Amino acid sequence: MSLTEKTGPGPEVRSAGSTGLTPRLRLVLVVLLVAQFMLAVDFSILNVALPQVGRSLGIALDDLQWVATAFALCAAGFTLLFGRLADLFGRRRMFLAGLAVLGLASLAGGLSTSPAMLITARVFQGLATAAVTPAGLSLLTTSFPEGPARDRALGLNGALMSAGFTTGAVLGGVLTDLLSWRWAFFINVPIALGVLLVAPSVIKESRPSSRPRPDAAGAVSVTLGLLALVFGFTQAGRDGWGSALTLGPLAAGLALLVVFHAVERRQEAPLMPVAVLHRPTVAWGNATGLLAFLTETSLVFLLTLYLQKVLGFSPLAAGLSFGVLGLGTVVGGSFAPRIIGRVGTRATLIGGGLLQAASTFALLGLTTSTGGSLALLLITTFTGGVGNMLVIVGFMITATSGLPDHEQGLATGLATMTQQIGITLGTPVMSAIATGSMASAAAPDVLHGITTAVTANAALVLTGVAIALLFLRKPRPAATPAP
Repeated sequence: MSLTEKTGPGPEVRSAGSTGLTPRLRLVLVVLLVAQFMLAVDFSILNVALPQVGRSLGIALDDLQWVATAFALCAAGFTLLFGRLADLFGRRRMFLAGLAVLGLASLAGGLSTSPAMLITARVFQGLATAAVTPAGLSLLTTSFPEGPARDRALGLNGALMSAGFTTGAVLGGVLTDLLSWRWAFFINVPIALGVLLVAPSVIKESRPSSRPRPDAAGAVSVTLGLLALVFGFTQAGRDGWGSALTLGPLAAGLALLVVFHAVERRQEAPLMPVAVLHRPTVAWGNATGLLAFLTETSLVFLLTLYLQKVLGFSPLAAGLSFGVLGLGTVVGGSFAPRIIGRVGTRATLIGGGLLQAASTFALLGLTTSTGGSLALLLITTFTGGVGNMLVIVGFMITATSGLPDHEQGLATGLATMTQQIGITLGTPVMSAIATGSMASAAAPDVLHGITTAVTANAALVLTGVAIALLFLRKPRPAATPAP
């Protein structure tokens, strides 16, 4: 083992029973969950405020996407690298350093007086997210042993992260309407400061007993590859799938990831041991997680478009409508560990996916009539949120189980990268499908484009169900030789 672990549960969990926690571990859980919730809110809190941001700082409409894209590129592109660095140089150290950068970047964002200053702040917010998220998740998995205690912690983590994405949409509208878009940044500062004051005294460090040489070639190739892929998919939503700015980065990203795979096979101390991806739980677990995050977060975009463009809701009213989705994710995350304890992660992934798919397909009944359509939307987003959260918690448990503690940072880095890429890619992919459908229609029809994208969304959810069904089977026990 390359790390001397000081975050293990030891007697603190065992003495309190299989799911009981000591007061210190409860505080550890609260600190980590608060940080992860804040990061999830950051992904969506500026969406509603973007028009006001543009008017305030003189950013052209076509360039507003960079306020979101600058954050998403860094959050997704550097996650794997920072997750591995946390393994090597200390998870608590990376967690605290990232939070400090996040607080300073948020302060700078709120005080921005020019587009360049705002974009720079968003870049550093993204880098901080890429550092804090995998470090926090690996601290969570190494603080609690595999089993009910860890499942419960991951369930709460998944529920709060998904609820944070929805809360961001609501909170962004409220803060922008009542105060200013700048408070979407300022709100992070006291939270980050509070966590920084409490965390050092309750979270123990994990330090490496030996540090291998950094894998520079692997770090450069995977980071540039992920940046190129995310940029390409983002451009698809703006310029279409046939654009050179879409196809060029996508091709470059795939080529760089092939180079990364070749480099890792030859490294003595690789950034990501290729053998880890040969584990079905890691490879296929992350595939289901990617689809879960891509589909639900992009559905929020599609339904925001529906509420505002078809039903004529204000941004604030549209944001508040997603409160039931947030409630559904909290319910799903709260019950997921119990359900997993009874039926197992594979059955939970399948059942949750089927519930989410059925809820998404039901949205094809949306019309231009406000009354019945709004009731349908509220009911199905609640049930879909429950199903999606069952899948997300199942994915987190599947993708981080069966690995030694010294590889937890790598596993959680992969899981976090999956989450960030899913959140980042969902909106541009669904936007491209909806826009393409509207363009192919005889007359521009926003509802037709939305329902086409909703159908594709539900099909992707079913793809995740098929992956769990076919590739996450329990291995058969080896036959006992006859005496």
